[in-house]
Amino acid sequence: MDKEQLAKLVTEKIDAAFNAGNHPKKFFVTENGRGVVDGGELYNAVLKDALDVVSVALVDILDALMTPPAPAKASEKPSKTSKK
Repeated sequence: MDKEQLAKLVTEKIDAAFNAGNHPKKFFVTENGRGVVDGGELYNAVLKDALDVVSVALVDILDALMTPPAPAKASEKPSKTSKK
């Protein structure tokens, strides 16, 4: 699975989880720092940005886990004889 397929899979899974949840659809923060439901665009924009960040991070993590490690160089291989 290449990185593009992995990104598509992560996006589909995040969208499915998002749609399955029961969360407020609108939210905003007032000047005094209190959150109020029924605000509008701010909540949706923040939520989309947060999910985009999580999606990119998950794709990178999963891609790194799926990529086999590069073979060690001769100088990096542990020696069979070690002093104690």
